[in-house]
Amino acid sequence: MRFPSLALLTLTLAAPLAQATPAEYGEAMFRLATERGCLACHALEAGPRRSDGLPPIAPAWVEIAKRYRDDPAASERLTRTVMGGSNAASRHWAGKVGEANMPPNASVVSEREARALVNWILVLVP
Repeated sequence: MRFPSLALLTLTLAAPLAQATPAEYGEAMFRLATERGCLACHALEAGPRRSDGLPPIAPAWVEIAKRYRDDPAASERLTRTVMGGSNAASRHWAGKVGEANMPPNASVVSEREARALVNWILVLVP
């Protein structure tokens, strides 16, 4: 009977955010992203080139949302990328961002947190 206890745990963890307003939820996700170091490379919205003339280190979340909003598998794929890092051979942001790859983040973010962040990012644009 593992499923009922897992479902209960999931509901218990999600309940506080489920009762939050959209603004409170957005603030909570942005705070989580800040605490986990996501903003060291990512920004909420696309901005100009860095002061050294190079493109941003990583894609802005609004750009990620635009690229993946119609992809039903995006949540799972992006959560795996957050947890395990990006593949150097898969440079689908080439020319738009720097050449650094996303490192694995499993040591700083739980899979539940990563999934929540990814799902929040994916709904940033309609």
